[in-house]
Amino acid sequence: MLRSPLTLLAAALLMAGGAGEACGERLITSLSQHRVGVTSSFTGSEVVLFGGIERETGLLPLRGNYDVAVTVTGPRQNIVVFRKERVLGIWVNYDSRTFDNAPSFFSLLTNRKLDDIAKPETLRRLQLGLDNLPLSQRPAQDGGDTGGDDAFRAAFLKLKKEHDLYRQEANGVTFLTPALFRATIPLPAEVPVGTYEVNVSLFADGAAIARTPSALEIYKAGFEQIVTTTAQNHGILYGVITAMMAVLTGWFASVVFRRD
Repeated sequence: MLRSPLTLLAAALLMAGGAGEACGERLITSLSQHRVGVTSSFTGSEVVLFGGIERETGLLPLRGNYDVAVTVTGPRQNIVVFRKERVLGIWVNYDSRTFDNAPSFFSLLTNRKLDDIAKPETLRRLQLGLDNLPLSQRPAQDGGDTGGDDAFRAAFLKLKKEHDLYRQEANGVTFLTPALFRATIPLPAEVPVGTYEVNVSLFADGAAIARTPSALEIYKAGFEQIVTTTAQNHGILYGVITAMMAVLTGWFASVVFRRD
């Protein structure tokens, strides 16, 4: 199953022929699957990305000093982070920050460390890496991203990492040949549903020279999807069925636990 996308990429690169002077590189990518279903028994999954590099003229590149960064960004949402403090012997939510439009999932896969791929200013400009991920807070002193030294930002990233929803892997991309590569995108059990952006960036000598986007959809499947669809599209029917189930559950419990 995993050989098919790789074979297609290799064939496309080998069949692309042409004369003339090379004028740049471009990326060709393919996902092993574009839709992943989530059921009640879902424990996580993996999606494999295959990619190839070719000249815009159709000639295969001769140099092998390429670097690749694969960024996967999940649906954006507002996320609240609380800070607890002990008040009169009881732990309470003392302060909070809301991260506006923050990615619910973020994964960066590269073939080596980011610092070895490009200069810090280039990484900041391209917003590559967890340290350069924009996370706007509300309220914030400057009305925007407070930077990497902020305690709430650090706590937010820590929580996301603990649930495998944010990750950064320096060996997540493997070059099979100087022009062909692959990356395995891990999806944890708690992966949110929605449309994911998959962006692949190509670097050479510290400069970004090509980029290609694609999409991945995570959707609910099975009985969970039926319940969600019914609740969204047939609210009255869903309410009636829920009420009837509650009444029947109560009646059944009264019969079972009745004392004669």
